[in-house]
Amino acid sequence: MSALFTPIKLRSLELANRIMVSPMCQYSAENGVANDWHFTHINTLALSGAAMFCIEATHVEPIGRITPGCLGLWDDATEAAFAPILASVRKHSNTAIAMQLAHAGRKGSSHKPWDGGQQIPLADGGWRTVAPAALPHKAGELAPEALDSVGLARIRDAFVSAAQRAARLGIDAIEVHGAHGYLLHQFLSPLANQRSDAYGGSLENRMRFPLEIFDAVRSVFPADRPVGMRVSATDWVEGGWDLDQTIALAQELERRGADWIDVSSGGVSPLQKITLGPGYQVPFAEAVKKATRLPTMAVGLITQAQQAEQIVASGQADLVALARGMLYDPRWGWHAAAELGGQVAAPPQYWRSQPSTQKELFGKTSFGAR
Repeated sequence: MSALFTPIKLRSLELANRIMVSPMCQYSAENGVANDWHFTHINTLALSGAAMFCIEATHVEPIGRITPGCLGLWDDATEAAFAPILASVRKHSNTAIAMQLAHAGRKGSSHKPWDGGQQIPLADGGWRTVAPAALPHKAGELAPEALDSVGLARIRDAFVSAAQRAARLGIDAIEVHGAHGYLLHQFLSPLANQRSDAYGGSLENRMRFPLEIFDAVRSVFPADRPVGMRVSATDWVEGGWDLDQTIALAQELERRGADWIDVSSGGVSPLQKITLGPGYQVPFAEAVKKATRLPTMAVGLITQAQQAEQIVASGQADLVALARGMLYDPRWGWHAAAELGGQVAAPPQYWRSQPSTQKELFGKTSFGAR
């Protein structure tokens, strides 16, 4: 029996395996509105064999977008655009659909990656970003506005509204984005958060706003549907956010009823020095798992079926999330199941693709013709 292809339950959400398609920004929306690119992208990867697909960072207000092409969920137009996409997914796939709710903070107002990814000047259509403190992400950039109590309340309300819209759309789960140098990570990291009020200074204070956001989202999302959080386990910079602080945050999330923690790293500082390699972030997920009872998700350069199997079978993490590997091989879950002796669901239109040596890869199927 493959560990990767054993089921797991998150609240009432029953997942047939331990694979999630990681949220991946497509930078292709118009004024936050999803379009035909998202229709194709989401429907394609909903047939990957993963038990859950997580919609990319979906921003809770316009100035919270990373780029002008990022998705949003802040008004009726952005909400309505998801409806036909989700209807199509539900018609053809039993994959659970999660959504990552996000705010870019000071990393907003950026060009798309294929246009260089740098800050967009105000004169060229950029916007003034917000952050815990008036500290730019990079030297020479326009500094963000430090959030006051009114701004904090506005963003908290925006997360609540987005979570309510996600619930109306029938989204199965929410992941709160607290990683990769975006707003909630900026509050956590002493490199970005140099406030002197109740939201800065001590670890307890720096965790306060991200935990308030988690609590606010959890309170309005249906109680039977799970809410998790993505975190960066380390800034990879001396004096920054680190694994010990991540464990403290995870323990607080556990107390608040979080359903998983998705453990990534980096993103808050251009000074980061990351040692890359296959599964380089898995030890962070393992450390969090050992310190809590939270279901833990490992992510980052997980590309091979046996690698993913070992992560779950050894207890390093409860689930794995794949991003680039899924883009390169949109049937990664099928191929992993074939290699590991697991089963995946597939639409009947594709049953004929089952290899002759894998007669039950898609379960009990039949296909005939005259």
